[in-house]
Amino acid sequence: MTDKFEKTIGYRFRDSHLLTQAMTHSSYANEHGGNRLTCNERLEFLGDAVLELVSSEVIYANHPDMYEGQMTKFRASIVCEPALAEVARTLGIPDMLLLGKGEEAAGGRKRDSLTSDALEALIGAVYLDGGFVPAESFVKRFIMSGLDKRSLFKDSKTILQERMQEMGLGDPVYEVLSVTGPEHLRVFTVALRAGDGLECSAEGRNKKQAEQLAAEQMLKKLEKH
Repeated sequence: MTDKFEKTIGYRFRDSHLLTQAMTHSSYANEHGGNRLTCNERLEFLGDAVLELVSSEVIYANHPDMYEGQMTKFRASIVCEPALAEVARTLGIPDMLLLGKGEEAAGGRKRDSLTSDALEALIGAVYLDGGFVPAESFVKRFIMSGLDKRSLFKDSKTILQERMQEMGLGDPVYEVLSVTGPEHLRVFTVALRAGDGLECSAEGRNKKQAEQLAAEQMLKKLEKH
């Protein structure tokens, strides 16, 4: 399966352990004697930085008439969780994921959050294994190309902020109320406050997901406001 996957992504790893780590979710590492240092979270952190740099450079070069705010929104639509998950699925990343039994049973392979995180971790792994050039090539080939044919998403947080500014409500305020559950199955509870005393809260597997879900709830409230 690894050989087929490397052919799909157009990159062969010199250090196969980096590819394995990129596909290792914290739940799997936890069940097999590892910890958060042996799962893909550190590689995700690195890959996210590479992705932001390359996508920013491509947008800057290809859209000379865009203002800074427009470039920021365009980049957000390309590198947001649903958009990256779509790319991850086309590459077969869900089938490569190493998940713990609980995460597997909960349908982790279909979660946008897990697949998008693994894609970013893969970018980080390519960067460490081969340097910036192959990582840049990967991002340009699979994420920055064919944007006109791919679904572009505007995340709920961005939409909410724009909507609130249009309504003169200022900016939304997010606050993490609690983090519960075992390390590999964390549940984040986030509160969201808007103008005029509007409040809501949501739970997610990570802070980003909880904030997005809270933003979706607030958008529904604003429709009735």
